[in-house]
Amino acid sequence: MLVYPAREYEPEHEKLVHFELGRRIAALLGMQFGGEYEAGRGYAGRLYFIPSDTLIGAELIEALGIKTEADLFGGVAPHAFVPTKAISHGLLLPDAYAPAGWSHDFTRLVQDAVLRGYTSFSLDDARKAGEQLLRYGSLRIKPVHATAGRGQVLVSDVAQLETALRELNTERLADCGVVLEENLDEVKTYSVGQVRLAKLVASYVGTQRLTADNRGEMVYGGSDLIVARGGFDALRLADLPADFRTAIAKARAYDQAAGQCYAEFFASRRNYDVAGGMDSGGTLRFGVLEQSWRTGGASSAEIAALEIFHAQEHIQLVRASTLEIFGRQAEPPSHAVEIFRGEDKELGLIRKYVMVEPYGN
Repeated sequence: MLVYPAREYEPEHEKLVHFELGRRIAALLGMQFGGEYEAGRGYAGRLYFIPSDTLIGAELIEALGIKTEADLFGGVAPHAFVPTKAISHGLLLPDAYAPAGWSHDFTRLVQDAVLRGYTSFSLDDARKAGEQLLRYGSLRIKPVHATAGRGQVLVSDVAQLETALRELNTERLADCGVVLEENLDEVKTYSVGQVRLAKLVASYVGTQRLTADNRGEMVYGGSDLIVARGGFDALRLADLPADFRTAIAKARAYDQAAGQCYAEFFASRRNYDVAGGMDSGGTLRFGVLEQSWRTGGASSAEIAALEIFHAQEHIQLVRASTLEIFGRQAEPPSHAVEIFRGEDKELGLIRKYVMVEPYGN
């Protein structure tokens, strides 16, 4: 059991959380945790990986000996843009530039599962797409590698669009793109996902919460999940409200399209952020914002739920939550288990917790 450093730069707090998850996953699999993977070192026996990001390309996974989702906690994709929010939207015009491997079929299949928006791989295309979207109201410009809601720009007119595009980092624009997407008000963000580990399968739905980081910026602050043993259909046991059922349907459509249109894709950890909110016309809209086929903010809750299912076979549903606190202003609930506390050189003091509780009676 090894953590594979798939990103060029990884914040120290995320690296340490991956190590904590690695120890817990190793226990579930009956394996030894060996820390971080070292290239060139000879490893004996079966290897299982926890990549810090989605693994890209057949050459890499062949070198690691990964053949199926049973070999990793995360996912594999054929091209760098596939595991990003870039694939959520189509191009403004069918003949607009896109990198090799782009699937027009995917964007067609998910058009009812996502919000109104476009993906562009050049500044000129992004400008035209932005002008088109502004006819419907304000929009958000989203760098595809940004996480926790950071880096997004809200645009309400053409002048703001021009300013935002001038300031956009274009280093990966041609191969990974930028997303322009309608802005919603009164937004609620849902997490829908599924994890498979050994013989355990768990599916979940829940909501995310925002919190102020040490700079006062509102960022991801944790997730509250209803987790069921089994596939998505098992969540029916939870008697979910209508908005949760809608979020699940959108995420399942997105997930099925990914498997259908990107043959080389597979994943043991699948998470989808789904937004629900009011569009500029006052209509309630739902749509998948992005996917995560790697360890993420909810992964400690996912593993905690799997630990309960592994230890107590009669339990079918639990509530599992994660909590991220910046600075010293707030304290967690008394039953929360701390999985990280430390100073990040960019984010300052951050604390991370996980909680698991019975569901219902």
